[in-house]
Amino acid sequence: MGTISLRKAGKQYGTVEIIRDLDLEIANGEFVVIVGPSGCGKSTLLRMIAGLEQTTSGQILIDGDDVTAASPVERKLAMVFQSYALYPHMTVRQNMGFGLKLAKLPAGTVKAKVDAAADTLKLTPLLDRYPKELSGGQRQRVAIGRAIVREPVGFLFDEPLSNLDAALRVDMRLEIAKLHRTLGATMIYVTHDQVEAMTLADRIVVLKDGSVMQQGTPNELYQKPANLFVAQFIGSPKMNVLPCRRNGHGQIDLSGEGLMEVPLTSNAAPVQLGARPEHLSLVAPESGHCRGTVEASEYLGGTTSVFVRNPKLGLINVSAPADNVYGIGETVGIRIDDLRLSLFDEVGAAIKAAC
Repeated sequence: MGTISLRKAGKQYGTVEIIRDLDLEIANGEFVVIVGPSGCGKSTLLRMIAGLEQTTSGQILIDGDDVTAASPVERKLAMVFQSYALYPHMTVRQNMGFGLKLAKLPAGTVKAKVDAAADTLKLTPLLDRYPKELSGGQRQRVAIGRAIVREPVGFLFDEPLSNLDAALRVDMRLEIAKLHRTLGATMIYVTHDQVEAMTLADRIVVLKDGSVMQQGTPNELYQKPANLFVAQFIGSPKMNVLPCRRNGHGQIDLSGEGLMEVPLTSNAAPVQLGARPEHLSLVAPESGHCRGTVEASEYLGGTTSVFVRNPKLGLINVSAPADNVYGIGETVGIRIDDLRLSLFDEVGAAIKAAC
């Protein structure tokens, strides 16, 4: 088993609160990714779960047992850090088996466990090499292998791919996803990279100032953000956020630039309209919900990002077809998919539309 529960868990340094009364339930075998801006407390939270940071208040339970005061070894979790932390004078085999050797396991058992982990991670041909003879991706796989041989109840990853270049990050994301499917183990993964979060997670937890802003599947957070913070944090490129209001006829008025019929489930007063670039389309000026002047465009191969400037709404990013025909300085209309937009009130909370 590998269930992990946090109940009103908190962390303070003096009078400064880093984690605030945080509740989180992680099921056995679940892959949970924790994201948030720098300084939000995500790495601190991971270290609290690992036992590397003392929990100031609340409880941490593993498989139903209260481990709040337990040492890292007693928690039976394995942590993979951003730094590989490999011993340079040891071979891959020796690095992977070092913890087992310290635990005084029989040599035959150590060899069997290392061989099995090496086979899973495609490290068998590299077992006699030293870290200096490995690529960054290979070193990170060795660090993961060192965790696997311990057969922990759960794995904790602290931005493990940050030191790799773009191509290696893609390869390692695939390796970690495959590893999760193979082992079926509980994994908690901290990252600032949204692509890693969206592609790896069963569930994403978004933190801000030590509190959970929203948690759910990648699709739920992307399509139905609970607040303006999540809406702008999840997704690359970012969601467009446009000022708006509800007029006397129940329509959404884009600051006098255009009207939209969006039936709402309440009498809430939206002040911001959110629309992702792929939910906007370029049309003739008279056919759009708003209009503007093309200020820049970025050809991305499969699509083109077209940036349209509206004097009241600001710069709007539209994901257009790759063969976009609108040139710089041209006036265009922007049509918004009214089934895919988000509305937010004055405190940034999402307002539900009837559709």
